[in-house]
Amino acid sequence: MEKKKTSRIGSAFAYMGRHWQLYLFFLMPALLLTIIFKYIPMGGIMIAFTEYNPIKGIFGSEWVGFEYFQRFLSSPDFMKYLLNTLKLSAYGLLWGFPVPILLAFLLNRIVSKSKKQKIQLVLYMPNFISVIVLCGIVRIFLSVTGPVNGVFGTEINFMTMPGAFRSIYIASGIWQGAGWASIMYTAALSNASTELKEAAVIDGANIFQQIKAVEWPAIKDLVLIQLIMQVGNILSIGFEKAYALQTDLNLPASEIISTYVYKKGLLDGDYGFSTAVGLFNTVINIILLIVVNKVVEKMNDGKGL
Repeated sequence: MEKKKTSRIGSAFAYMGRHWQLYLFFLMPALLLTIIFKYIPMGGIMIAFTEYNPIKGIFGSEWVGFEYFQRFLSSPDFMKYLLNTLKLSAYGLLWGFPVPILLAFLLNRIVSKSKKQKIQLVLYMPNFISVIVLCGIVRIFLSVTGPVNGVFGTEINFMTMPGAFRSIYIASGIWQGAGWASIMYTAALSNASTELKEAAVIDGANIFQQIKAVEWPAIKDLVLIQLIMQVGNILSIGFEKAYALQTDLNLPASEIISTYVYKKGLLDGDYGFSTAVGLFNTVINIILLIVVNKVVEKMNDGKGL
């Protein structure tokens, strides 16, 4: 068997060597798109170290080194923006990450395929609502004359309350994305051994014991990978939603690094400073990704990304 397998691999490589032009022809568009739209734009980070002038270009602009980074780190608003971003991400991860997993466990226990498909359809639908439309719905529901105030007989404008912004942002995000995110876990649970599950039921295992012994091992590695990726992007909060839900009165809680970069870069035209802030954000994400991956490797018998 091993000789046959080795011979098949060798013949496959030989075939690829003889027809390398064909593979190059099919791979070239993807490679070109990746290089043009992914790698070449990386040169734009040079703007973070120059007093960028659009007319002179990146290489014609005056070099300022780490001046913009020092300016941002010494800014009195630096800690406020960083903490707002971290709180929004950390709370969103804390409350939002387990929900798709729980939904997958619940969906996996539905025996009727027709009922399961209908429930999945309802859960997946919010994902196809655009962020701007979602924010518009949230604003209407939570306005002074909206349904929420109508039910409770109050006249509270939730969108002007800094203390309510994080709850609104996180809850709406869970409602929109949890169902769609559960697809991966539902698919992984389909690989769980039915024989083991039936044996656990015969042995008198309750629902939680069945999940722990049979279903959890089937999705454990996927959960860890998703956790690493989400922690690695903890500072990369979506700009559109935060900006669309932002008002002048909830700025103390809603002004985060991404909205600050947008305002400084596109509204104020301070391209070098905004690029420096964005680069700082990216570097922190990379560091977090590496650290979390190392921690998970130690806790998971050397298995990480």
